[in-house]
Amino acid sequence: MNIRAKIFGNAEAVDDQPILDSKKPKGAKADMLHSVSVPREEVRRSNTRTEDRHRLAEEAGSVKHKGKTYAVELINVSGGGAMVSASFEPKLWDRVELRLGEDGVIECAVRWLRDDRIGLEFAHETRLDCSREQQATVLRQVIQRSFDDIDFNEPESVATTEPAPARSAESSDDHRGDRRHPLIWSGALHYDFQSIPVRLRNISSTGALIDCPFNMRVGAEPLLDLGDAGSIFATVAWVVGEQVGLKFQNEFDLSQLSRNRPQVAPAQGYKPDYLRAADEKGSGNRETWGRLSLSELRDELEGYMKH
Repeated sequence: MNIRAKIFGNAEAVDDQPILDSKKPKGAKADMLHSVSVPREEVRRSNTRTEDRHRLAEEAGSVKHKGKTYAVELINVSGGGAMVSASFEPKLWDRVELRLGEDGVIECAVRWLRDDRIGLEFAHETRLDCSREQQATVLRQVIQRSFDDIDFNEPESVATTEPAPARSAESSDDHRGDRRHPLIWSGALHYDFQSIPVRLRNISSTGALIDCPFNMRVGAEPLLDLGDAGSIFATVAWVVGEQVGLKFQNEFDLSQLSRNRPQVAPAQGYKPDYLRAADEKGSGNRETWGRLSLSELRDELEGYMKH
């Protein structure tokens, strides 16, 4: 290559080789996100894919199993189930009560066992914490208002029905074998200029336990909106994972739930996605929750009201 010829334009002496080699482009290219290099600040020191995600930090709870209460470490609590570490040894499909925070009780089934860890699936229906008579009345009204294709016969003698004792935490084991209603109530939590869809795990006249994916803080005062069933201000009493315990600021009339159409839970149980571990043992759906269909629930309520 003749540099002088290149500069002064002697075409005969000019060849095709450039004076300087062109640089290869570096950095990001337009419309090519994969061209952006993001260096790690630290190298990966271990394989963390099998570790517990969203692990709770030193959260404790208790489990009631066959009349005995055991302390457990809460490893993960989501909207559909929980993973706990415990010293007791249940069997697959055993029914237990997981107790969270203050008066937070969730009925569960043991879905898998691995070493000292236990995978629990939450019951799907909304538990109504009231007397059995009041629960029967609410469920009957719900079916009459929201599921008009299910017919009721008039009870023969409602006036002679004796009130049943309220279901307390201590007596709930006695009813664990009962057939379960299939109804799930949902609502919305209005807080900090946001509306968060929530699901009722259980509800009483004084409070509720809800599934809430929003990071609530203890002491917050949201509005629980149950649609046609009304709204009520509450105070967040405790938070564990996605489970939030609410204390109502005024007493709530459970009969109002009949104004809000609930969802109907499936007959077969299901496992939440995060409990679907590749090495879980014997976790197939061998057993249903023993949940009533709407027609069966109607028949049971009619029989109860006649006694």
